[in-house]
Amino acid sequence: MKYAIALHKDTGTDYGVTFPDLPGCFSAGETIEEAINNAREAAECHLEGLLLDGEPIPAPVQIEQHQANPDYREAVWAVVDVDVSRLSIKSKRVNITMPERLLQDVDQYARRHGETRSGLLAQAVAEYMAHHA
Repeated sequence: MKYAIALHKDTGTDYGVTFPDLPGCFSAGETIEEAINNAREAAECHLEGLLLDGEPIPAPVQIEQHQANPDYREAVWAVVDVDVSRLSIKSKRVNITMPERLLQDVDQYARRHGETRSGLLAQAVAEYMAHHA
């Protein structure tokens, strides 16, 4: 899932990171690159905590929708890609049926993007459910 992050920096401080879609999730870093990497880790921990508490994963919202919020008036925007299939929740093997052509398309897409079939399907389902909750 791709979450928008708002980067901000005051004189003499590190870069701060806020996740408008994940209330209570914050991060920081000395450089922009470090702040973005730390933000990915913070989001994974935050989402894992939500899952362990039985809470739904919030759906990401387009950056343009957040830009209208005065709290983020001077923010620099970036996107952090969080692979929800990597979260340390217990996995369970399932047997599903789908058209062979669709399965081939899933496998090709996963290979092109350095994913596994299972990881891609898990992330797609999580994103679908977040957007249709």
